[in-house]
Amino acid sequence: MDDVDFGRLILDETPDAVIVTAPDGTVLFWTRGAQGVFGYTREEVAGRKLGELIVPPEMADAESAILFDTLANGSSSYESMRRAKDGTLIYIDSSSKAVRGPSGSIDYILWTKKDVTPLKVMRDAVLVRSRFNTILASLPDAIVLANAAGRIVYTNRQADDMFHYGRGMLRGLLLEVLLPERLRQTHVQEWTAYALAPEARPMGLGREWYGRRRGGEEFPVEIGLSPLVTEDGVLVMSAIRDVSERKRIERALQEKNAELADASLAKDRFLSSMSHELRTPLNAILGFTGTLLMQLPGPVNDEQERQLRTIQTSARHLLSLINDILDITKIASGKVELRRELFDCRRLIEDLAAMFAPLAQQKGLALDVRPPDDNVTVCTDRRAVQQIVINLMNNAIKFTEQGTVRVEVRIDDDRLGRAVLIDVADTGIGIEPDKLDLLFMPFTQIDQSNTRQFEGTGLGLHLSERLAGLIGARISVQSRFGEGSVFTLRLPFALEACSF
Repeated sequence: MDDVDFGRLILDETPDAVIVTAPDGTVLFWTRGAQGVFGYTREEVAGRKLGELIVPPEMADAESAILFDTLANGSSSYESMRRAKDGTLIYIDSSSKAVRGPSGSIDYILWTKKDVTPLKVMRDAVLVRSRFNTILASLPDAIVLANAAGRIVYTNRQADDMFHYGRGMLRGLLLEVLLPERLRQTHVQEWTAYALAPEARPMGLGREWYGRRRGGEEFPVEIGLSPLVTEDGVLVMSAIRDVSERKRIERALQEKNAELADASLAKDRFLSSMSHELRTPLNAILGFTGTLLMQLPGPVNDEQERQLRTIQTSARHLLSLINDILDITKIASGKVELRRELFDCRRLIEDLAAMFAPLAQQKGLALDVRPPDDNVTVCTDRRAVQQIVINLMNNAIKFTEQGTVRVEVRIDDDRLGRAVLIDVADTGIGIEPDKLDLLFMPFTQIDQSNTRQFEGTGLGLHLSERLAGLIGARISVQSRFGEGSVFTLRLPFALEACSF
């Protein structure tokens, strides 16, 4: 027994970390207990600063204060949190003592550090059960409480069931046990940063998180973090929700949306192709019908002329429908090419009035055109504006049996800025208030019973609204049933040259 070095025996066998450093914190001696607590071997720590090895960066100032206190007062005792080699946070009960040499100056600092993480977990668990168990057990979400070191101190029944653990089995384990292997390192880093500066927020903003059940099954989760302040420190409450069903529905919707997008694209391609294919024979029908009506091949009698004009009218109606469908498919597929240019609305309206004058005269309607006194210039796509006004004027004349169709261009200043307004007003059938919402729907006429009386595709206003949206314009309507309607196209006023 006399040859036994009990000092060496104690240093080698004690489970606590015994460390000797120089006054500046450089490690000079490292026991096997220190390796067991912190994970570093003697070779790994030799010549390195103790603070750099085991102190989280966020706690560096506190460590400096402890070192200063030890040098100034000869010793210090404290309980705090430190970091092991693998990044795990542990609670330690630590004491330090300054060792002086023969000259009285401090030659070394002796540190003893005991891992009290299991004891801290038990203390926290007792506190949570005594103060919060009833509330936490009644919450619908899975609740996991952990201390700043990331050790689980409490789980409610919903959490145990979600992760397939028995009651109390999770206590003392690291939170990473509830995560897939690939997410654990990221979680350790984020948890450390959060635990040292906790605040209520979702975890891993912008990142998808997954839970891992006891049997290894993964499932998507949402995690909300909230700090719970107690007299023994801050605990972090994780409210965890299994979103597997929601993710399944989202994936199904995405797949369905992709299918619908493909179907819509196929429909647009089909309509575009068929529109082009149908226009060729229709133009031939219209051409030969016109030739027959001009009696170039030879004379026709009255009955033949009547039937030819019926063919001509029907073909023109069908061609109008095909053109409208083609325009709508172009808009839907984003293939409409717009060309911004400066042009005078006064000239545009005068040209359109001359075009519609014979049609209004044929129905016995007065066409009242009110251009502005001066030039009114806009900067937009002329063809789009022309198409919109043509559709509005055509509807006004079609749905008016007697009275006047008025087309007016005016300038207006409102909260949206200066604008050019083109009004197309009629004294026609008007629109009932409860049917105004149907105006711009495709293939829709307000009164289906009048379809035979007022022929139309039901696409004119829909196409006009879509075109207006493309050029930054807007169409509004005011109407009184039985008295008439006013459709207004609002165009931004061009104060200076077009910019591209």
